[in-house]
Amino acid sequence: MQIREVRSRTDWADFFRVPDLIYQSDSHFIPHLKQDIQRILNPRNPALKGGGLKVWVLEDGGSVIGRIAAFYSEDKPKAGIGFFECIDDSQASRMLFEAAINFLRTSSKDIVQGPVNAGERDQYWGLMVNGFSSPAYQENYNPPYYQRLFEEAGFKPGIRQTTQEVTPAEFNLSRMKPLADRVFQDKNIELKHFRIKQLKDFAADFVSIYNAAWKAHEHYVPLTLNQVIRLMKSMKSVIREDLIWFTYFQGKPIAFYVSLPDVNQWFRHVNGNFNWWGKLIFILYKKFRPVNRIRGIVFGVIPEFQGRGITSGMMMKIFEVFENDPHLKSTELAWVGDFNPRMLALLQSLGARETKVHVTYERPIDL
Repeated sequence: MQIREVRSRTDWADFFRVPDLIYQSDSHFIPHLKQDIQRILNPRNPALKGGGLKVWVLEDGGSVIGRIAAFYSEDKPKAGIGFFECIDDSQASRMLFEAAINFLRTSSKDIVQGPVNAGERDQYWGLMVNGFSSPAYQENYNPPYYQRLFEEAGFKPGIRQTTQEVTPAEFNLSRMKPLADRVFQDKNIELKHFRIKQLKDFAADFVSIYNAAWKAHEHYVPLTLNQVIRLMKSMKSVIREDLIWFTYFQGKPIAFYVSLPDVNQWFRHVNGNFNWWGKLIFILYKKFRPVNRIRGIVFGVIPEFQGRGITSGMMMKIFEVFENDPHLKSTELAWVGDFNPRMLALLQSLGARETKVHVTYERPIDL
């Protein structure tokens, strides 16, 4: 076996070919978009400011059998590895992990997380350890044996992040409706759904709420307005306005709930390449094949309004969308960390059931 750094076009072609081998008999697998990964694994990615990036592929007998990326930035306390793919072979995985760790020793970081993304935690974050089906867009999906490969390399579980799912039939209407009605009847409170024409205004409200709601959490990383504007603009083609809700008290933004259509139901047909042909296929499927699931991306309620039924009000708005759209069958509620027990309790009271689990693994760089 031979490991080599990815530098040339041929190397990158090999990097993107590895999943073809790993998932050739897995009907659940949906390739990540090549263009998304190229954007992240780009030395000019703002998320890598003041840091470093290297990517490798592993070859055996003329065939690529593994890949890995390692990265760090000046404004993140921990280094990361991601986009790991490997055959079920401990020697092969050890070679990949060793290359990544040796590179990260040149940084000033003490801890490496994996598998993670060089940017925000809403994309490609955590190793799937349960619920190996129906992967969502930009959600890590992997064979079950990856857990063993990570643990053999000295990685220990860190954050446990769950995905919950609820159908209209499971939705705890008897509990949620009275709480929501109390919110709707308060003349000081107003709920608005997102409008693309007012994107910058909603982006500013999102930043205000997020930074207030999450700053007390251990893993909090503040967001900037420019980050959120860029993110919302990149999502414009898949945003459905009535699936994103904001709550205001006397005009002040106090809460949001962001969900999107399960776009992987469309992306599964583009074979991981969003070139002009992939875009055409995507547009056609989006036009003629409505999705049957939506995916809640993030909730946020500022501290002084938590526990007052605000989230129930926004969830009732989503429930009303389901009542009026015969295509929708369920909603996923994604990336709920174990450091947020209040949200986990809310989802259980909502009637949601756990369907997937990801774990963010960690290890000292110098183990």
